[in-house]
Amino acid sequence: MYRKQIEDYFTTHKDEMLNDICSIIKIKSDREEAIKGMPFGKGPAKALEAALNLAEGMGFITKNYDNYVGTIDFSEKEKGLDILAHLDVVPASDDWVVTKPFEPLIKDGKLYGRGSADDKGPAIVALYALKAVKDLNIPLSKNVRLILGTDEECGSEDIDYYYKIEKEAPMTFSPDADFPVINIEKGRLASTFEAKFEEDVMLPRIVCVQSGVKANVVPDKATVTIEGFNNEEIKKYLEAVEKKTGIKFTVHEEANEKLIISAKGSGAHASTPEKGDNALTGILELLKDMPFAKSEGFNRLCEVQKLFPHGDFNGEASKVKMSDEISGELTISLNIFEYDTEGLSGVFDCRAPICATNENLRDVLRDTMKKENIILSSDDLTEAHHVSADSDFVRTLLKCYEKYSGRQGECLAIGGGTYVHHLKNGVAFGCTMPGTENNMHGNDEFANIDELVLSAKIFTQAIIDLCTS
Repeated sequence: MYRKQIEDYFTTHKDEMLNDICSIIKIKSDREEAIKGMPFGKGPAKALEAALNLAEGMGFITKNYDNYVGTIDFSEKEKGLDILAHLDVVPASDDWVVTKPFEPLIKDGKLYGRGSADDKGPAIVALYALKAVKDLNIPLSKNVRLILGTDEECGSEDIDYYYKIEKEAPMTFSPDADFPVINIEKGRLASTFEAKFEEDVMLPRIVCVQSGVKANVVPDKATVTIEGFNNEEIKKYLEAVEKKTGIKFTVHEEANEKLIISAKGSGAHASTPEKGDNALTGILELLKDMPFAKSEGFNRLCEVQKLFPHGDFNGEASKVKMSDEISGELTISLNIFEYDTEGLSGVFDCRAPICATNENLRDVLRDTMKKENIILSSDDLTEAHHVSADSDFVRTLLKCYEKYSGRQGECLAIGGGTYVHHLKNGVAFGCTMPGTENNMHGNDEFANIDELVLSAKIFTQAIIDLCTS
């Protein structure tokens, strides 16, 4: 029912929808320092204001929850469905090629720009699904609420704030992942570690190492400053590790006889570390093979490298490799690291299957590190999330997906944690089709335009089927 009307609607309103997505992408909305009335900085607050103004202009009921979250209600009826999206983005590097991160570009059937796929594009697509139901005068017996957050990428303080005020709907989906339906999200342990030691004074030595910007982003860059070597002495080590890892190294010689080595890999989301080439673990691979003077600091660095060797995504070296039939294998990635002559610190991101516990994951890592005088923080594992594939809610979503995509629907388990992770009856649903690579969290992020339009149709049908008696 309503398929022809929905198809025709998005044929007519496609360009309008794309233009509105572009207007939101133009707003740089990665998290910044909090200021009065803007808990995550000006950018996220500005993006939220723009989206709410857009929705209000469409005739919807909007509310701003102190610039943490904004809501867009279809009606004032009893709430039946929440759609949970976000307008904040991860930081963007200067290495984009097709366009600049906040200058959206439509080219070759793709919409480029930071947030086009994660999650500004899907957020506006969901808004247009509400608009389609409204403009087509399709009666709903229950309300649909689109919730727009502003801190999904940095800990979801926004949603914590919102759900202290509001109750979750009987059903929630988040268009912040892949089709068909993701009903299992692995647990997460993103912990810090540190070590202190006597200053390294003997040459050759490592002066400092720095890499990483976010715990959930595999770093594509890393730098190390060393002294006591010259360019010729290190050339063979660079060539060997480049060949082994695919990481590219460049060397800059400073006037004070120090060498700065820069590593360039490729970024990825921490839930799929195998899709990147971790510059940080690549540079540690290089350093552990070089003949630095023996010191406590160098030993600690080498121990970190042993726990997180380049290319080990499943925790085999750190003795936490595990899997189960429902949710698959554990993944782990070292994503932030700092080292100087008196200490080191780092952050790893682990996505853990349903079988993981504090005892068989966190405590194993803690005890292993403690033996090497490296102290792990006491963060608890966030447990995995699971919604039954046999529920009416999930079956309805799969039916809508199959109807418009022409593909077989199925439930998936992922390593990524979405907004619905802590919701009793929440799943991730779209906007990316199976097999599509959109450079999420990386350079030249894009959304496939046909998939955005298809998602709008699927969401519109889902709203009708879930909120009509």
